[in-house]
Amino acid sequence: MDFMILSRWSPQLLSVLRIITALLFFAHGSAKIFGFPQVEMFAGLQLFSLMGFTGVLELVGGILLIIGLFSRLAAFILSGEMAIAYFMEHAPANFHPMLNQGEPAILFCFIFLYIAAAGPGPWSVDASRGKA
Repeated sequence: MDFMILSRWSPQLLSVLRIITALLFFAHGSAKIFGFPQVEMFAGLQLFSLMGFTGVLELVGGILLIIGLFSRLAAFILSGEMAIAYFMEHAPANFHPMLNQGEPAILFCFIFLYIAAAGPGPWSVDASRGKA
């Protein structure tokens, strides 16, 4: 099968990757800040704490990436957040990501880094403003 035909859809799939990743990431911020969905680990979270700060980043950054506004900057900041999260929370527990539950942080980090470099794709506010 010739997969080159799929390359026609590459720009749109970049937008889909951005939107789906941002929706998943937004859920982390929503759980931390609004308690929805309810995650026991985030119960009683203080807004003015490190975890509260990351929740705000995840909430605001997630919204910006969902709609594709200031996408490159937001993705770059969130990539850094995930790199820091991995090395502060996951790596000290164990070297191997499968054993330290750090795989999602690594994936988010590199997907966001890719979006920062590649842009948001055509289905974004940035693209409609000519800022993609």
